[in-house]
Amino acid sequence: MQLIGVVGCGLMGSGIAEVAAKAGLDVIVRDINEQAVDAGRARIGKSLNRAVERGKLTAERRDAVLSSLRFTTDISELADRDLVIEAASENEEIKKSVFADLDAVVTKPDAVLASNTSSMPIVRFAKATSRPERVVGMHFFNPAPVQPLVEIVSSVLTAPDVVDAVRSLAEDVLGKVTISAQDRPGFIVNALLVPYLLSAIRMYESGAASLEDIDAGMVNGCAHPMGPMRLNDLVGLDTTLAIAKSVHAETGDPAYAPPVLLSRMVDAGFHGKKAGRGFYNDYS
Repeated sequence: MQLIGVVGCGLMGSGIAEVAAKAGLDVIVRDINEQAVDAGRARIGKSLNRAVERGKLTAERRDAVLSSLRFTTDISELADRDLVIEAASENEEIKKSVFADLDAVVTKPDAVLASNTSSMPIVRFAKATSRPERVVGMHFFNPAPVQPLVEIVSSVLTAPDVVDAVRSLAEDVLGKVTISAQDRPGFIVNALLVPYLLSAIRMYESGAASLEDIDAGMVNGCAHPMGPMRLNDLVGLDTTLAIAKSVHAETGDPAYAPPVLLSRMVDAGFHGKKAGRGFYNDYS
C-alpha cells in the first residue's frame, strides 16, 4: 500500500494524512469544497511547522512531506489508490454515501476502503459497497500525529487478508500500535471511555464538583495525564455526543445517554478545543 487516499481533511483527516505523508506514502486528500481543502492544508502546515520548531522534524523533511500531499475536491482522483481512509463527519448517512461513492470510483479490485469512525458499525458501510469484504475500520486517535493507537475493526464481512494488510501498514509503515476490535458499539476504547466522560459531565452538571476539581481528582488521584472535562474538550464535544448517541441508540445502555448539558453546548457551537471553547474557554 503506497497510494493512500483520505476523505475529509478536518481534524482527524488532516492528522491521518500527515501521518501517512510522514511515512513516505503518496497521499491525496479530498474534501467537499475549496474552503475545507484550504483549511486542511493550513492545519497540516501548522502541525508540521510546530514539529520543526520543536526539533522533531527538519525544515527539509517538512517540505518533502508537504510535497507528497495533494488536495482535491474531486473524489474521482482517488481512483488509483491502494487504500482510502474515510474521515468524514461522524454521521452514518454521510459515511455510507462516501463509501458508495468510493466503491464507484476506486478501480483497483484489491483496494481497501477503511473508516475512521469512532463507534459506528463497519458492516453498514461495507454493505453500501459492492466489495464488503474489502471494508475495514481503522480508528486513529486525536491528535493522529501524536497518539500511537489505531483500532483495527473487522466486520463479519471483512476478509482476513484485509485485516492483516491494514495492521501491517499501521504498525510497520506508520509506526502505530494496533489493537483488534470486533464490530461492536464503541469498539474497545470508546466503549470504556465514553461512559467515563459522560459521568464526569453529569457530575459537573449536577453541581457536585467543579470542572477543576473533577480534572484535578483524576490527574492527581488516578495518575491520568488529563482530566475528563479537559479530555472532552480535546476529543470534541460534538464527537463525544455523536458517539454517545450512536451507542445508546443501538444498545439502550443508560451509561451512554447524552447529558442535556452536553447536547446544549454542542447546540451552542461549543465543540471544545477545536472551536476555541468547550467546558474550558482558555483555548487560543
